[in-house]
Amino acid sequence: MRKINKTILWTMLLCVVLGGIIVLAGQWTLHKTSSTEFCLSCHTMQAPYEEYTGSVHFQNQKGIRAECADCHIPQGGLDYLVAKLRASKDVYHQFITKKIDTPEKYEEHRLEMAQTVWAQLKASDSATCRSCHSMDAMDLAAQSADAQKMHKMGITEKQTCIDCHKGVAHFPPEVKMDDSALKGLEAQSASTPASATELYAVSNTALGDLGTVYPATQMQVLKTTDNTRLVEIRGSQMQGSEQVIYYAAGQRLILASLSEKGQQSLKILSDWKKDDYGNAWRDVVLQGEWSGSALASREPMWDYARKLDNVYCAGCHAPIPANHFTLNAWPSVAKGMGARTNISENELDILSRYFQYNAKDMNK
Repeated sequence: MRKINKTILWTMLLCVVLGGIIVLAGQWTLHKTSSTEFCLSCHTMQAPYEEYTGSVHFQNQKGIRAECADCHIPQGGLDYLVAKLRASKDVYHQFITKKIDTPEKYEEHRLEMAQTVWAQLKASDSATCRSCHSMDAMDLAAQSADAQKMHKMGITEKQTCIDCHKGVAHFPPEVKMDDSALKGLEAQSASTPASATELYAVSNTALGDLGTVYPATQMQVLKTTDNTRLVEIRGSQMQGSEQVIYYAAGQRLILASLSEKGQQSLKILSDWKKDDYGNAWRDVVLQGEWSGSALASREPMWDYARKLDNVYCAGCHAPIPANHFTLNAWPSVAKGMGARTNISENELDILSRYFQYNAKDMNK
């Protein structure tokens, strides 16, 4: 009996020792496979590593470095184990499918990989980001004016870090919208019925020899003939920039630019009146013959603009509501952001006008 008890005791002890060894070995393995050095043992990680070394997470004035695991692996618990299991697919693709083993393949799958990581961070409320960063600990007053606005908006709308910070360590995917949406918009403008009472240009279009009309400018139809329409544009002129028609006094949304003949053809509706900044404005009307295609409503153009916003803007940050900035502020904001993408000049113009026409001070 005593011999049996000793056997059981030694067996239990051996199980405890083996169990301890297995647990320690498992912990050691998990720790080692979470290191940046281990990540770099796969040559496919060289490209993202080089991008990372040029980011503020690698080198900054405070001397704090975020390693691969700090951003991609939760600190502990079940989420940690799930992340490790999920990462096994990377090993599979590295050695079996060789899915991204060339720079060309990597770029081909960059968007897909980025979207996978963004979705994981979104689902976890950016848990790995929040292990270092906390909105409660931020000194908003020490941030730039734009950063303060965006962080306050993020708090109000309950956004998470990855909604806006998608390119903090790696280059965001370069995306480009195919031209089918624009072709559809142009086709719709070409089929506008002759009975339309309002017209909206899709692109910069000449108004005879009077000047150029810009996208989304409202043209009131006064008379329709077989091939042309007599249209009217109402807006404001600023003294010193008489070659331009703006949306309204103080609101620098350009409706049309005028030739000398166009300036001479204007009908003046009011005397010059100075605004709060000392600029003088007057209301004007321009009438001319329109022979090009145009939309009967801005809404199809706004649908197109929202697609542009989703493709070019949302690839880096959460969509910013059009009423977040003023009409006059939007062009510089859109231009600064557009320079970071491969959006075309015409696409950026339409997107900027969408923001301006729906800005927070529009029609005020």
